[in-house]
Amino acid sequence: MAIEKTSDKPECAQQALDLLNCVTQSPFDQDKCLHLLNALRDCVVSKKVKKFSLAEQGKQEASPTSKKA
Repeated sequence: MAIEKTSDKPECAQQALDLLNCVTQSPFDQDKCLHLLNALRDCVVSKKVKKFSLAEQGKQEASPTSKKA
């Protein structure tokens, strides 16, 4: 019986999250964020990721103009 490795996280999710969190930090550390951008790019290329989507994107596509007040 073969054991497959499964993960709950999408490919490169941690690298994407790290980059997003980096750009929100103050003061902005461009060198750190550039390093994280390169790490994300390397992951995307190596894992052949074609597209990212957000968990709630399906709901937003149904009503793209609605915003919480």
